[in-house]
Amino acid sequence: MTGAIELEKARKEMAIRKAFRNWRSRFEEDFGPETRLPDVSMKSLLVLAEGKSDDTFYLLDLVMSVRSLGSGFEFHELEPRHKMEVMDGYLFLLDRIRFEWMRRLGWIEGYPGEKCTVAELALCTEGLVESLKTQALTLSSEHPGYAQFQALSGSQKEEFIRKLIPEALKKIGGPKCH
Repeated sequence: MTGAIELEKARKEMAIRKAFRNWRSRFEEDFGPETRLPDVSMKSLLVLAEGKSDDTFYLLDLVMSVRSLGSGFEFHELEPRHKMEVMDGYLFLLDRIRFEWMRRLGWIEGYPGEKCTVAELALCTEGLVESLKTQALTLSSEHPGYAQFQALSGSQKEEFIRKLIPEALKKIGGPKCH
């Protein structure tokens, strides 16, 4: 029984390594089954956070690959229900990438999914999404909007932070952060 579990674990790790193949060639760094967003280099994170059309392929490709739906090049050939699943995973992962960017800017303390691997985030299972809904985004007390943030209710706080994303994206290319 232990051998079967080890074999399944090895297959999963190999599939995840294969899913990162285009990331490794594009970003020239190592990504694997244990890679989390805090582990991703600043250079790679910035490219992914911007979400420019040329680079959306890398997120779509990862989401499709970890779900065994083929390559990102085949996105437009997917059945509509699979396209929706991939887009949900893409948007979920893109949100987490942008939250990681905001964390590195010092704007938020942390975010739901910060401790998950990139592969887990790309899979975006219903169970994961449900478990992360109970965790809140927290604005850093150092952020100029903190007093305003504190006066808001739970759902308004998340909306407040999400409205900061365009401003955070403008910081890409500016002074480097930690």
